[in-house]
Amino acid sequence: MILHCVFCNFQDHTPKAVQVAAIEALREFSLNLDGVLAFDHGPNLDFEQKSHSYDAGFVIRFKDAESLTAYAIHPTHQELGAQLSRLCEGGGDGIIVYDLDV
Repeated sequence: MILHCVFCNFQDHTPKAVQVAAIEALREFSLNLDGVLAFDHGPNLDFEQKSHSYDAGFVIRFKDAESLTAYAIHPTHQELGAQLSRLCEGGGDGIIVYDLDV
């Protein structure tokens, strides 16, 4: 299983409702793809005070690497990802992505 972990540093002027809507759009899209097992998201609680710049994030569970690849190259993902990037500090530089094979 692949965990696709995405953490967003939203621009200060981006309303919370817009942040959530962008992530929800990715959730709705993702859950309709073959090989997507789950999509979880929420605000960064930063209990250890190590990631205060990152406001929110999401984790998508993929059956395998091929499912993640299909998601990554899908035109809808590219469109929604670009939309998310526009909301973040520095565009795509305001997003951290980790892909873990678990």
